[in-house]
Amino acid sequence: MVNRMNLTTFSTHTRRGWLALVLVLGMLATVPVGRSQTRTSPSRPAAAASNSAAVKQSVASPTDQLVDRTLANGLEVIVLADHSVPLVTVELAVKNGSYTEPPELNGLSHLYEHMFFRSNNGPELTAEEKEEGDGGSFSNGQTREEIVIYYTTTASPYLKSVMRGMRDAMLYPKFDQTEFEREREVVIGELDRHESNPNYFLDQEMTRRLWWKYPSRKNPGGNRQTVSTATTDMMKLIQGRYYVPNNTALIVTGDVDPEQVFTISQKLFGEWKRSEVDPFVKFPLVEHPPLAKNESGLVIQPQVENVLFQIGWHGPSIGKDNASTYAADVFSYIVGQPNSRFQRALIDTRLALGVGVNYYTQRNVGPITVQAQATPDKARSAIKAVYSEIAHFNDPDYFTDEELENAKTILAANDLFDREKLSDYGQTIAFWWASTGLDYFRGYQNNLKAVTRADISRYISTYIQGKPHVALILISESDQKKLQFKDTDLLEKR
Repeated sequence: MVNRMNLTTFSTHTRRGWLALVLVLGMLATVPVGRSQTRTSPSRPAAAASNSAAVKQSVASPTDQLVDRTLANGLEVIVLADHSVPLVTVELAVKNGSYTEPPELNGLSHLYEHMFFRSNNGPELTAEEKEEGDGGSFSNGQTREEIVIYYTTTASPYLKSVMRGMRDAMLYPKFDQTEFEREREVVIGELDRHESNPNYFLDQEMTRRLWWKYPSRKNPGGNRQTVSTATTDMMKLIQGRYYVPNNTALIVTGDVDPEQVFTISQKLFGEWKRSEVDPFVKFPLVEHPPLAKNESGLVIQPQVENVLFQIGWHGPSIGKDNASTYAADVFSYIVGQPNSRFQRALIDTRLALGVGVNYYTQRNVGPITVQAQATPDKARSAIKAVYSEIAHFNDPDYFTDEELENAKTILAANDLFDREKLSDYGQTIAFWWASTGLDYFRGYQNNLKAVTRADISRYISTYIQGKPHVALILISESDQKKLQFKDTDLLEKR
């Protein structure tokens, strides 16, 4: 949907996430994630810009067709109908993920996700239900910091059958020991694959330093020790705390009738017992304390050809400073355009191979990052130039009025393009539901259009310029021997 970034996304069956730095630079091999709220480069900007007036006047926002209803047990049912293709995607989204995990539970939300489709023993099917089948469906899942998503896509005639299967997986998990041990090894294998990428260690070091008191709360994959010693009793613990209707959304997109979805939802999920206590009242989220001072460090890894430089700040949180989240999106998009001053200063001068500024929306503190990739011989100059540009972010002429308006128009248009594939767009809706709420999602377009220079200036002053940050560099051992970087070399020189 917009220029947002997740540090790591983990999913069942196939990994559909990637590291933040790789995502931003776009210069290393990546695996596309099955969602839309993360973007760091423009999607069809020329077409969007040339048709901006048409976008504003004649194309309805997806939220105009979004309908929702809450069952008596607290389950939110959200429907976005589109009859252009005879497919339907059914999702269950749970407010769970690493932000619920102290160190001793880190990674268990991800492990639970892997068990979701593995075994369940719901009510005996009737003969008619057995005849229905599922039409050859595709299922998968994702774990992030603030949400776990499960989704199945099938032909629209099989909607009820797929919804029943999702109900059984949610309400009647078996946690077969053999299956559990197998999936535990699969998750450890995912961790191994991440560790084979040098960028993973930059990401982990940024997480450790930026979220210094509670790093596990920003680490959706978990750690090897916790995962390898997990038990089925721990899975039941996760289920009992968070897998309750008043902490879950059922999201259906595609060739469906909303009233039919609401009727089936009531029949299948209506008897699901509501939790007496809000999970986040009984197990409140932590408050990430701010950084006391600037920090810097080196991450030395073999097989790194270029130097990767990253700066991280604590950004705005949903529910505390929503206005700055819109300003963050617009500003990140402005400086990401090829003709922006930021890009011209780093890319056109050939100081850097790739640069990006990003904000990742989160209820529990969203990170802001600036990244740059440079050849070793230009690394020092690139770092100096990055800090020089940051110092000018708030200059009145850093971007033009035209750049501001284009950014808002293109961001809005991108959301419409994202809707072209509803099986993915449902995951976008789930992300917003969990981290921001549907009211934020519904009002996003209008609030985006209302962003002013003053809003962007306040965002930069409040969260970036002169604020404590973490600066890290990923470099090979051989290049470090030549360049002799010190921690202090990564900090702004005043």
